[in-house]
Amino acid sequence: MLTSTRLFVLAGMVMALQACSKDNDIIDNGPQPGTGAPVETVNPNTGYAPAFPGQTRVNSATTTTPYNFTVLTSALASPWGMTVLPDGRLLITEKEGSMRIVTTTGSVGNAITGIPAVNSTDQGGLLGVTIDREFDINRMIYWVFAENAAGGTLTAVAKGKLSADETTIEGATVIYRAGPAANSTLHYGGRILMDATDNLVVTTGERSILATRPSAQDVKTSLGKIIRINKNGGAALGNPIFAGTGALPELYSIGHRNPQGIAFHPITGALWQSEHGPRGGDEINRAKPGYNYGWPVITYGIEYTGEPIGAPIQQKEGMEQPKYYWDPVISPSGMTFYKNNRVPEWENNLFVAALSGQHIARLVIHNEVVIGEERLLGGEGQRFRDITQGKDGALYAITDAGRLYKIDRQM
Repeated sequence: MLTSTRLFVLAGMVMALQACSKDNDIIDNGPQPGTGAPVETVNPNTGYAPAFPGQTRVNSATTTTPYNFTVLTSALASPWGMTVLPDGRLLITEKEGSMRIVTTTGSVGNAITGIPAVNSTDQGGLLGVTIDREFDINRMIYWVFAENAAGGTLTAVAKGKLSADETTIEGATVIYRAGPAANSTLHYGGRILMDATDNLVVTTGERSILATRPSAQDVKTSLGKIIRINKNGGAALGNPIFAGTGALPELYSIGHRNPQGIAFHPITGALWQSEHGPRGGDEINRAKPGYNYGWPVITYGIEYTGEPIGAPIQQKEGMEQPKYYWDPVISPSGMTFYKNNRVPEWENNLFVAALSGQHIARLVIHNEVVIGEERLLGGEGQRFRDITQGKDGALYAITDAGRLYKIDRQM
């Protein structure tokens, strides 16, 4: 078991201020803004100007409470998603098609059987996972995976019951398929959460290739979207109605590229989302029902070849601006809000697993504005794929190399 510790000297007291707006959007108790130089020091790929101050390269923040991180296990095989079981153990998906239950001391269970076949080529595989709010009663699990289909592959959502002995998924059923299928093995999206109304929120990618890229703006497809469905796969009640003939009723928001992270704010319940940009233009969005997030019409990134994307423009009426973006990219994947006071300055902060960035980004947010950024575990040399908070209040993060980290206040 590998352990490392970060110690800091307390830098003063943080004044407790409660901020609220006319729509009662109280999001924290007055976090301390960053005061240091931005954490990003590499030149951006573009000369694009942000839409507002602090939209990128905000001042850096520093955790002052002593904390440590521990590698609980390195025995996982390309873990992708995880969720917390009622007893505190972690249910983790592995890209090739397995689920395993892992204890918070690092004991890894056997592969759970009964899961439909996945296409694990490139960015495919067994992806995000969540459990039913009444799991103690019904033992239902919901997950996202890349599925083979006529015409290529697609992002699929399935559900099934974890057997009493935790060895198999019983009655696994595909409840939703994000069509149309594409001849691509990239940009599946793949995160899934259950919202406060017991409906499922799922992210889908626009599948990367130029032929499908415009689908992110097409309300007749579910590519490049956040969708909201019920537990049987039908459109959830209360979804927004998008203009246009044939608009799908399951759409929640549109104009996304490859959204690999979603999280609900612990106080407001607002949905936030992370999204991979191309060369530059990774985004953090406050995902609102019925809104258009612009891809591929507006972006703060460029093609991998260095060519501009589209016009190119970064702002357009009717299209939402990201709350924050990175250039160069960090490849933001899974994310979670911290809902504990064990590390007081982390309360209600957003923690984002960064793949190419090889760190965990801590974003300090106040009134839906990012006011500070910190990079954690940057010396580990790991592609962080997902992060969540455990029942014990600690953060748990998985990496592509198979590690499970525990991050918590030093006791």
